[in-house]
Amino acid sequence: MPRALLSVYDKTGIVEFATSLHELGWSLLSSGGTAAAISAAGIPVTDVAEITGLAPILDHRVVTLHPKIHGGILADRSNPDHVAEMEKNGIEGIDLVVVNLYPFSSKPGIELIDIGGPAMVRAAAKNFAHVGVVVDTADYNDVLEMISGDFFSVAARRRLAQKAFRITSAYDASISSWLADETSDREDATVPPILTLVAERAEVLRYGENPHQTGARYRLPGVESWWDSATQLNGKEMSYLNVLDTEAAWQLVSRFDRPAAVVVKHANPCGVALAPTIFEAYSHAHGADPISAFGGIIAVNGEVNGDTAAEINKTFTEVVIAPSFTSDALEILCAKPSLRVFEAVAPFGSMAINVRSIDGGLLVQSVDEVDEPLDDFTVVTERAPSADEWSSLMLAWQTVAATWSNAIVLAHGDTVVGIGGGQPNRIDAARLAIGRAGDRATGSVAASDAFFPFGDTVSELAAAGVTAIFQPGGSVRDEESISAANTHGIAMVFTGSRHFRH
Repeated sequence: MPRALLSVYDKTGIVEFATSLHELGWSLLSSGGTAAAISAAGIPVTDVAEITGLAPILDHRVVTLHPKIHGGILADRSNPDHVAEMEKNGIEGIDLVVVNLYPFSSKPGIELIDIGGPAMVRAAAKNFAHVGVVVDTADYNDVLEMISGDFFSVAARRRLAQKAFRITSAYDASISSWLADETSDREDATVPPILTLVAERAEVLRYGENPHQTGARYRLPGVESWWDSATQLNGKEMSYLNVLDTEAAWQLVSRFDRPAAVVVKHANPCGVALAPTIFEAYSHAHGADPISAFGGIIAVNGEVNGDTAAEINKTFTEVVIAPSFTSDALEILCAKPSLRVFEAVAPFGSMAINVRSIDGGLLVQSVDEVDEPLDDFTVVTERAPSADEWSSLMLAWQTVAATWSNAIVLAHGDTVVGIGGGQPNRIDAARLAIGRAGDRATGSVAASDAFFPFGDTVSELAAAGVTAIFQPGGSVRDEESISAANTHGIAMVFTGSRHFRH
């Protein structure tokens, strides 16, 4: 009679699974709460203690760590010496191990470091030639179907083993990260000497940056992500760039408390606006650069109604993302079968690091937070910004931090009217922003993601009608820029921090 060992933290479906195994002629081993749940359902189950001859010890730290358990899992049934040793030591084979682990990543702590569970999982996965291992409740039905149909093959067990090792690897990684966080008071704690990253594939994408490249989105186990709770309501599968651009748009629009809209193209904002309503915010954001908005990603931080949806549908768009949509808005947007429509919650801000691949390794840095307190900002010119200028400057500052460097952003009132990004020099970035703003540059304010190395950019902005500037400061020629600003009556503020984005 085949035997299964069941020991799970998440007991979803375990009684039904045990019932089916019993009906298929399997004998069951278990312990603790799992054994109690199975027994309460009237299913015969043998407690592990009856096999080991030992009750759980050390506050349940040791339950299944015993030769009669691990010998039953690890024995190579095709090896006569193993079979002989099993008979000599009274060890019976265990043919299926069903284990899921303590949820360490969501409830970290020493007592939630599972020892026996991963040991059994790894043992069963190693011996997949003879033993099946189930670590995911979602696999119960498939495994039962294979067992009942007598096609629980080595290939199937190998796939389950691969998943099991992936789960234990992620589990160990979360413990390692927690121990590093708990024991380190260094400022560089986010860039530890050894970086353990385990990611599981969340979805295969249509393609990578280009159609000839493959692409996928991965998730970090135990880390909250708005992607996992988002619902795609319409449209084709996402591509690599769709994901990248949607992430950029959703992160930026979610920074604002007022109704806001962001249009992103190639991971750069090309329209950003705040307004009393989502309709107005979108109209202003799109109007800032309607040419670049073609084929872009639209993100808003409030409900999309029918009027807004109709306005959006006037332009070819790849993705629309919002916290909610009215029924008439969905009817309008979903009339375009290719348009991807996402309903999502605000980003959790759960990532502490950015990771980028380089040849043979990774580049890692802490996340750039754009949350400098105003007390750290210093007015360095004869004139200080007015209240209205301060408001526009803060909008420009948030936007420039989300734009590829070198970057200059112009804002007029509550609308970003000109963006120049990704340039090898700052004056070209300013000229791009001014050109996109056109007449709207007059009376606008500007933000620069890094300091001005010369006064020429200030003069260029002044000639376009810019009245106030945010910049980090810190150049050896700061006085040249300050003097140029004073000459033109521009208010200039040093923020004390830069926001390069490459």
